[in-house]
Amino acid sequence: MVLVCVLMCTKMNNPWHLYFMASLYIIAGIMHFIKPKLYMRIMPRYLPNHKLLVYLSGFAEVLFGLALCFSSTKPFAIYGIITMLIVFLSVHFYMLSSEKASAGFPKWLLLLRIPLQFGLMYWAWWYLSN
Repeated sequence: MVLVCVLMCTKMNNPWHLYFMASLYIIAGIMHFIKPKLYMRIMPRYLPNHKLLVYLSGFAEVLFGLALCFSSTKPFAIYGIITMLIVFLSVHFYMLSSEKASAGFPKWLLLLRIPLQFGLMYWAWWYLSN
């Protein structure tokens, strides 16, 4: 549904995979509001006000996802996504720090998420030149 709305608003001026990326961030951001406790469980203990940070990060994901769809805001969204993914690395490393912090995820999956973050950063960066 989100993808259909985005496509209708922008008249497909970008490649389909950019809209796919945008949809992923929009859906991920919405999930921060639907299931905030899931995200609060994985927040590093040294960060304050977990609930606020979960909502802010969800808002940022939705904002950047929508901004990707418009040529005038696409560069802003790309730099925002890359910055956000760099910040989120702290959560991924925190989850590797102990059994409790892993939230029950297997260690191999947590390790796989780190290069995935860099892949997502590259995917976003790629759209700056295209």
